[in-house]
Amino acid sequence: MTTFALPRPSVSSHRTIVGAVALAAVVCLWSSFALSTRALETTGMSVGDAAIVRFGVPAIALAPWVPRTLRRLRGERASVIALVLLAGLPHFLLFAWGAHLTSAALTGLLVPGTVPLFVAVLLFLGFRAPISRRRLIALGAIVAGVAASATLTGGPAGPDGIAVLMAAGLVWAAYTIGLSRTRVDPLGVIALVSLTSLVVALVLAAAGALPSQLFSGTVDLPAWGTYALVQGVGTGLLSTACYVVAVKNLGSSITAAAGALSPVLTAVVAVPLLDEPLTAGLAVALVLIVSGVVAFALAPGRAARTPPADPRR
Repeated sequence: MTTFALPRPSVSSHRTIVGAVALAAVVCLWSSFALSTRALETTGMSVGDAAIVRFGVPAIALAPWVPRTLRRLRGERASVIALVLLAGLPHFLLFAWGAHLTSAALTGLLVPGTVPLFVAVLLFLGFRAPISRRRLIALGAIVAGVAASATLTGGPAGPDGIAVLMAAGLVWAAYTIGLSRTRVDPLGVIALVSLTSLVVALVLAAAGALPSQLFSGTVDLPAWGTYALVQGVGTGLLSTACYVVAVKNLGSSITAAAGALSPVLTAVVAVPLLDEPLTAGLAVALVLIVSGVVAFALAPGRAARTPPADPRR
């Protein structure tokens, strides 16, 4: 009797599937982050409150991992640690500030939309990582989309808001590169970023540098509870964990590029949820950026005549 065995999936295909699933979750959770941050003003919570809740939930949940993470940091380079920490309070404050100055759709578009560009530039400047011609064209489409969003969308967005959101994209790109180089495990990364950001946010709020209801005794418990679920659990735990898994399995460039798909979901959901219009200018920007993202992800990562270079060495 002849038996036939089904081929077992290769390790590379398994990693691709795991990375793709994690990346899909990241897109959805990033969209909820942009929407909830833009809606922060309607909840009565301040930026300081949001930061404390955002980082407090994962910091408390992952407290058992802190001692182990601190031991792992002994052999880590200070520059890598600094890059990883950028994903915490620095990125959150820039993102929240940009959301206040613009709209949810534009916030969700410009931040992840500029990350692939900044990752490619930083890798080229720091490690001389070559960029293939196809990826250069794809990045050009993303740049055109960002320019279109800045000039054609209208509304409350001004040059200051655009600049702040692009700075947030640059900070996240630097974090993405640091994440690909760190030896700390995913849970350790979340614990480190959350605990450090929580401590700094509490200090700034206590000193009056960040407005907070926590120190004025006027905490709105329902608003804090909702924000703890959406941002603390959703963004603080799930999205960060999924992003780490995606980077480890797919690489930093593809993960950063595909993350730019979240603006589509953000722009569509913002129409009924926040009563924001889906303008023709925004539609043009979305088409350009999504086209660039898809082309970037499908294009070869290196020029044909350039020998492979591992930026993590």
